[in-house]
Amino acid sequence: MLNLALMLEGTAERLPSREAVVLGDTRLSYAQLNAAANQVANLLVESGVRPGDRVALSCPNLPYFPIAYYGILKAGAVVVPLNVLLKAREIAYHLQDSGAKAYLCFEGTPELPMAAEGWRGFGQAHGCDHFFLMTADPQAPSPIEGATTMGSAVAGQAPRFETVVTEATDTAVILYTSGTTGHPKGAELTHANMVMNALTCWRLFGAADQDVHLVTLPLFHSFGQTVQMNAGLYGGATLVLLPRFDAATALAIMERERVTFFAGVPTMYWGLLSVDRENGNAAAIAANLRMAISGGAALPVEILEQVEKVYGVRIREGYGLSETSPVASFNHPGREAKPGSIGQPIWGVQMKLIDTDGNEVPESEPGEIAIRGHNVMKGYHGRPDATAEVIRGGWFRTGDVARRDEDGYYVIVDRAKDMIVRGGFNVYPREIEETIMTHPDVSLVAVVGVPHESHGEEVKAFVIRNPGSRLTEGELVNWCRERMASYKYPRLVEFRHELPMTSTGKILKRKLRDEA
Repeated sequence: MLNLALMLEGTAERLPSREAVVLGDTRLSYAQLNAAANQVANLLVESGVRPGDRVALSCPNLPYFPIAYYGILKAGAVVVPLNVLLKAREIAYHLQDSGAKAYLCFEGTPELPMAAEGWRGFGQAHGCDHFFLMTADPQAPSPIEGATTMGSAVAGQAPRFETVVTEATDTAVILYTSGTTGHPKGAELTHANMVMNALTCWRLFGAADQDVHLVTLPLFHSFGQTVQMNAGLYGGATLVLLPRFDAATALAIMERERVTFFAGVPTMYWGLLSVDRENGNAAAIAANLRMAISGGAALPVEILEQVEKVYGVRIREGYGLSETSPVASFNHPGREAKPGSIGQPIWGVQMKLIDTDGNEVPESEPGEIAIRGHNVMKGYHGRPDATAEVIRGGWFRTGDVARRDEDGYYVIVDRAKDMIVRGGFNVYPREIEETIMTHPDVSLVAVVGVPHESHGEEVKAFVIRNPGSRLTEGELVNWCRERMASYKYPRLVEFRHELPMTSTGKILKRKLRDEA
């Protein structure tokens, strides 16, 4: 038996009065967090959720997230975390593709009306029978027709629950990722995948019971979910939640709560440094901060050096994907941290560089990163062909190209083909292109990432309009905004009469990026 919920349960038994989760004036102990998760588990079982059923969860960084997350796991079900910025069409797709039995959504989710519309769009006809709304006031009526407020639903549920027996190879979490083509695919991560990755991270970071994490990475993403929530709660850390990153707020929290552990994407570090130049929180923060981690995009060496100078801590970069639970490599403490490198493989994980035929490339030559180990996903939910395409002979082919130096450190030289990383969020051009192509005035479109000072990259669409169209850039941007999550839609549009192509008709996106 192995269940990811044990990451919380074990610590609740060992350190029941230790603060587990903090948000403003709300401070939950491990015992309280575990009891609340037990109530959710009882509710789900009473509602007909059975082991192996998928349960979707839309929630920002609030105590509700770990409560619902571990409650779902305790019931033996599979957590399907959804980005809170998804639109109705996208939510409906995720619910249908995962075959969700129930949908848990926070009332303050920015796109709540979209979430409700997405649920109705999927509907009970496909088996998603329950819509539970997590509200601040359990007595208030649900503002969504057909939804039940979580507060009223769990009010009579027992705070005790015997966690359902699950096997190490059973799916624990489905994380949706588009790869580089087509609709988003659900990476099935087993209990073993998630537990082993969290335990390895905990040992790697040298975590202690007295650690205090500032959690501003979205918990619906694998980075914050594994590195901070699962690993942190296993180790007895206190998670101080920040639902939306704001540099000034983050610095104030880091000083007030004596934060020892910060994980973020490069733009977050850039924001902290920019604000701290004016407010001067650095000395108080540096007195407690012992670990800083970066991932999601390449970290500029200049930012790394400034953070070390200002806060007295060396940022350590790592690498991973949703399909690898996510951590695959890291600049290990106790070893040299090489700026610009994603480090070396973590314990229990192997990495190699291969050519297009799957053969290892000669030393120092660039090649595609292939990974195998305890962290590699079970496969893509309901997509055996897509799974077979990326997992061959037990090795997961990432699509990312890197070099390996004489010390075994890996350096990314090119990301997965065409993928855009905007502010730490992965944006996949084909998904954007397929939506834009539904506009009646659009004939052809190519979407690429272009450099941006604070976001790393911005999404830009090169568009050929239909003859006679008077569609403007602003009109198309607004049209996209209504149909895509805020991190996806293109802010930049350029109309052209033609797009550069190869002799076979393939659009030369590299040329468009170079021109941009």
